[in-house]
Amino acid sequence: MKLGVVFPQTEIGADVGAVRAYAQAAEELTYDYLLAYEHVVGANPHRPGGWAGRPYDHNSLFHEPFVLFGYLAALTERIEFATGILILPQRQTVLVAKQAAQVDLLSGGRLRLGIGVGWNEVEYVALGQDFRTRGRRQAEQVDLLRLLWTERLVNFTGEFDSVPDAGLYPLPVQRPIPIWFGGGADPVLRRMAIQGDGWMPNTMSVEQLTEMLVILRSYLTESGRDPNDFGIDFRISLNRTPEPEWREMIQRLQALNVSHICFNTMGIGFVTVDQHIDAMRRFKAVADEFGE
Repeated sequence: MKLGVVFPQTEIGADVGAVRAYAQAAEELTYDYLLAYEHVVGANPHRPGGWAGRPYDHNSLFHEPFVLFGYLAALTERIEFATGILILPQRQTVLVAKQAAQVDLLSGGRLRLGIGVGWNEVEYVALGQDFRTRGRRQAEQVDLLRLLWTERLVNFTGEFDSVPDAGLYPLPVQRPIPIWFGGGADPVLRRMAIQGDGWMPNTMSVEQLTEMLVILRSYLTESGRDPNDFGIDFRISLNRTPEPEWREMIQRLQALNVSHICFNTMGIGFVTVDQHIDAMRRFKAVADEFGE
């Protein structure tokens, strides 16, 4: 089982020193990977039509993940990087392929691309993409990304993208870069069972995870794939799972053959990077003790 940490995206601020300190601390603590969320723009919560109940707005700080990982790749040696998730259909497919290939190359093959379709229509409008076709577009994008990462020249004509005998150079270290899916709707589960390398369930209870794994693993079997080879990256959030419950939670996830556990320190009220680092130090100590 691999252990990761969620980059405290909305709470770490714009202090470059804090960003560097957090990533280097995660590597020094021997975490396997660092996961970052993404949003390109945030909406004004007072806009016509309202924004009540939405988790993020224009005051929510987000570092762009490819730029962030490129920066952190130069400051680390071993830790892997994962997007959790990149909202793929609102971005240009070939540009994503190029950016991801560069991060993977410059980090020495340390990128895992988690993708999703998102929920923020305002963001799609701002980026010039169609919110209504995002599911179909994602499915096509995954196939095109893998072609671009593995072939020097690509001829591709799809519903949304065309590549007329062109290719990326240089190619990434990983050919192809692993693609993991976020989301839990039934069409997404079916899509990832065919196209994905793993699943990032995000926030849900272990009970919900247990039920959905039965469904996902049945879809994997129907697709002729071994469910044991399909990764599961489950997030343990400090604001939902207090420290006394960590051992039991890890034990339950191991029983479900979860391959990755990602620890999230956001939402508990920390105001300094040192508080986030101290929490992930305590979690790693518990995980290591359990592993023994």
